[in-house]
Amino acid sequence: MNKQVLNTIAILCGAAILLYAMMVDTENIYLKIAGLVILMFGLFTATQKWVGDNKTDDDETE
Repeated sequence: MNKQVLNTIAILCGAAILLYAMMVDTENIYLKIAGLVILMFGLFTATQKWVGDNKTDDDETE
């Protein structure tokens, strides 16, 4: 599977868990933390991939 697909799945799963935890009236802080960690991990790895792919933009400006 492609890394970009895995990053997108991690972002969507983290967002879904976080939204679910915020919409339900239970005070399950661990579910909110887990959703936030998964979401941020997916965003971090996706950003690292995008920066690596766009190195030509930095070379042209210098």
